[in-house]
Amino acid sequence: MSQNAYFIRTGADRFVPTEHVSGAWNTAEQHFSPLGGLITHAIETHTAERGLQLSRIGFDILGTLAMDECRIEVNTIRPGRTIELVEALVHIGDRTAVRARAWSLVAGETGTVEGGEAEPLPDPEGLEKKLLSEIWPGGYIASLDARPIAPAVPGRGAAWLSTDVELVAGEKAGPVASFVKLVDTANGVAVRESPLEWMFPNVDLTVHLFRQPEGEWVGLDTTVAFGPTGLGLTSSALHDRRGQVGRAEQSLTVRPM
Repeated sequence: MSQNAYFIRTGADRFVPTEHVSGAWNTAEQHFSPLGGLITHAIETHTAERGLQLSRIGFDILGTLAMDECRIEVNTIRPGRTIELVEALVHIGDRTAVRARAWSLVAGETGTVEGGEAEPLPDPEGLEKKLLSEIWPGGYIASLDARPIAPAVPGRGAAWLSTDVELVAGEKAGPVASFVKLVDTANGVAVRESPLEWMFPNVDLTVHLFRQPEGEWVGLDTTVAFGPTGLGLTSSALHDRRGQVGRAEQSLTVRPM
């Protein structure tokens, strides 16, 4: 299915992944990053008329993600004029594959007290591209324009990511969905151990934002830590070209191949 998009809409709440979604350990499965963007797109569409801004979205990945059609069900859990909680369920086949919850908050003028963010990352223009597909298989990784900011060391890396692959064929995704569709790549820009010898997939992803992201580039300033009993944590400061916009955390299950 050759399309310059990660997903094709097949119904009001149904989507089929294209070859650009496959990977990372298994090319017969979906890489979660584009699916995370798709879920965010569904949530942003659901809440668009309320005029709120997404503050946090947490995804729980309930199992492997087959390269099959999915259905996304979105419901408002806690309605409100200034604070709202929304839940999205992703169904693949006969099971729920992902559960996500998102807080949206009212916008207001707080520029006079703005501050506390990390230093901006060096701009992606002029940085050399790196083929992450040298490390990771699958169509998703191959779809990326990746530009490391400095040579990575085990468990520590920073890079800019962009792509010319749209989220849903023929649809304009919002800025947060377009940003989130690349965030789950963090595990791949700060590799602690070879993915040919170890598995360390994330079972969740939580994105916190203190500013709405802008533009085509996602900056990941990432640290990966492994504990002694099979637990791991990927932590990332999230940037656009203006500076930091928030943070992302991913819980890892670490095991030998």
